[in-house]
Amino acid sequence: MKITEVRIKLMENSDDRLRAFCSITFDDCFVVRDLKIIEGTNGPFVAMPSRKLTGHCPHCGAKNHLRAFYCNQCGKRLDENRTVRDVEGRIKLYADIAHPINSECREAIQERVIAEYEEEVRRSQQPGYSSRYDDSYGEDDEDDFDRFEEPVSRRSAPGTGVSRHIQPAESTPPPPHSTARPSASPGAGQSEDRDSFGAGIFD
Repeated sequence: MKITEVRIKLMENSDDRLRAFCSITFDDCFVVRDLKIIEGTNGPFVAMPSRKLTGHCPHCGAKNHLRAFYCNQCGKRLDENRTVRDVEGRIKLYADIAHPINSECREAIQERVIAEYEEEVRRSQQPGYSSRYDDSYGEDDEDDFDRFEEPVSRRSAPGTGVSRHIQPAESTPPPPHSTARPSASPGAGQSEDRDSFGAGIFD
């Protein structure tokens, strides 16, 4: 696989060590977004896209960040020893979503991305500069994946494995219900009118 495109989004006013976001394209057909370029002690380096690790509350089952002392849902105190540690004993708070599995691939990504980052910094000093990071990648961009999303009305209820159907909202309100009145015999209406409240006042 070859890196065929690299896009950089500079973070000019960042207060921390984050210098830019990056996306890389492999073989003109596969894109990985949200790589980070971070300023380290020996220069910038590339961090893979990641997500925060969470743990379930033993009381209500809600998800909480591993550094949380209390559950965000029920408020119960959480066990401080539920954290995950790496091979060196450090607390692991993030997990990479995509990452190279050997040093050769990692070095190739690092070298190409840092070179593009330095070039992007030079381009940003030119008049009319605009980042291409948020530009569309073509007909199969990320928004098209909404087509594969399962309709909410057909999803299974949590923990049941049974599909449920939710009736969609109607565009217009239904007409009022009509109540069928029993047919009255001749003369019955007159008798009821005579016995009704206030009958005969104006006679």
